[in-house]
Amino acid sequence: MDIAMRYVVLMLAAPVALFVSPSTWADESLTRPQEVIRSLFMHEYGPVQAPPAFYRFCVENQSECLPRSAAHGFVETVQQLEQLDEVNLRVNRTIVPETDIAHYGIEDYWTIPKDGKGDCEDYALMKRHILISMGWPTSALLMTVVRIENGEGHAVLTARTNYGDLILDNRSNEILPWYQTAYSFKMRQSSYNPKIWVDLDPTDDVLPAPIAVPDLDGLAHLH
Repeated sequence: MDIAMRYVVLMLAAPVALFVSPSTWADESLTRPQEVIRSLFMHEYGPVQAPPAFYRFCVENQSECLPRSAAHGFVETVQQLEQLDEVNLRVNRTIVPETDIAHYGIEDYWTIPKDGKGDCEDYALMKRHILISMGWPTSALLMTVVRIENGEGHAVLTARTNYGDLILDNRSNEILPWYQTAYSFKMRQSSYNPKIWVDLDPTDDVLPAPIAVPDLDGLAHLH
């Protein structure tokens, strides 16, 4: 299935449920239309403290943390959505994975890679940077913290689209709807302000390591 068809299927997934006969709602095993629609998008539970290393990133890259509207003439068409696939694949192939402790000598350091090396959040920040340069608004490109299968912390980029929340991930060259990943979603940037983060799982109040590592140098620059 090509990318155009994949996104059309995602878009139609919720509306199709609206045509189910009302009599079928008596069967509680069936998903109601509003639940199908909601499942295409993550539910947000209010503001939460951002990962410490993110604060340092904003101090060092202030322009990356400012709200930006869509470029004039930007329309979220299949062509624009194809950019997600192209950028995800390009960055995944370009950056060589390397941990922050090996690269910078600290546990957690968020940056846009300039030397071709980086870890998960660096991949995501690079994808976000490139897509913004292509005209995507910051409200649609949200840094996101998840737990992977073994419970460890991981960062991905969420593309918030009319087709649902799609995940750009350095662990996969295929873009998936958020609910088709094997991840537990913890927190992400808000769509209204890149500096503000929102909670995605109020039952999980522990930030995954090493994303929870305090960045004392970065926090000091904020005062």
